[in-house]
Amino acid sequence: MVLIAITIIVVSLLSNEIRFVLGDIGTASSYEPPYLPTKCNGNRQDQFPPGNLFVSVSEGLWDNGAACGRRYRLRCLSGNNKPCKDGTIDVRVVDFCRKSPCPSTILLSNDAFSSVSYSPSAKINVEYIQYVDSSPSS
Repeated sequence: MVLIAITIIVVSLLSNEIRFVLGDIGTASSYEPPYLPTKCNGNRQDQFPPGNLFVSVSEGLWDNGAACGRRYRLRCLSGNNKPCKDGTIDVRVVDFCRKSPCPSTILLSNDAFSSVSYSPSAKINVEYIQYVDSSPSS
């Protein structure tokens, strides 16, 4: 019993020093306007969330269009020349990657990318996890 307590204490102390990864790992790049039309909602302006924190996804996440409207929480993990900003952002899928092959797992709008990276042209490694917004709809 004492051994379990010591293990819990050590793990909790180390968790402040070690960054645990809980989601999926992929790459991210920024993509440039024009953002319309999208594969999800065509020319509708209301598909873009506040702050323009939206993404276009590659084949692996696209799921034959079922990805439209999905929300992901993501953070920058690493990249060349330490591009990462601290924190996470919440983004919404609005499009399928237009390039073939797609240069990254996720392409972030310029505003989304600048929220997680200091370098606008970097390709970064990200952690992302799908989430469901449980707040009541207005």
